[in-house]
Amino acid sequence: MGQIKVTKCLIEGLYVIEPTVHGDERGYFMETYNQKDMEEAGLNMRFVQDNQSSSTKGVLRGLHFQKEYPQGKLVRVVKGNVFDVAVDLRSDSKTYGQWFGVELSEENKKQFYISEGFAHGFLVLSDVAEFCYKCTDFYHPGDEGGLAWNDPQIGIKWPQLIGEYHGTASAEGYHLADGSALNLSDKDQLWLGLKDTFKF
Repeated sequence: MGQIKVTKCLIEGLYVIEPTVHGDERGYFMETYNQKDMEEAGLNMRFVQDNQSSSTKGVLRGLHFQKEYPQGKLVRVVKGNVFDVAVDLRSDSKTYGQWFGVELSEENKKQFYISEGFAHGFLVLSDVAEFCYKCTDFYHPGDEGGLAWNDPQIGIKWPQLIGEYHGTASAEGYHLADGSALNLSDKDQLWLGLKDTFKF
């Protein structure tokens, strides 16, 4: 019997993955990845790199992709809570420009698989979040692409985030509902909107 449940999202190429958690008074055990279960769900990707990051509340990373060496990503949170987002950049897709988001946390233990051809990012909602992900291709310096996280054409509804769009991806004027500042890298504040960005 499979230990991992794979659910297709409304946008083709995105999947929410839920492990079976075996717990008692001592703690819990779960399989975080099982190739057989994935293949039975029609997912035949091969992972070549694992990454992990730590971020504080209000950090928004993204929206990122690689242009010539696109990566599929299997992402999860081992500490804290994030809102994770993928945007379809496949030019021949009927859902081009649409987004899907899911909350990932150490409590719900959900994972999110994002196929090649999507921009990806997340917003940290807890005091600290540790974020882990497996990639189907290696990181290639110089091949990075990005999409403005707040592009009104896409209209991502980031939870707890308050502010108004002023024509750029700048974090200025945005904050979380509890007053925490929105925190983006300098690079992530320079990405352009959908009409001006790369298409797969």
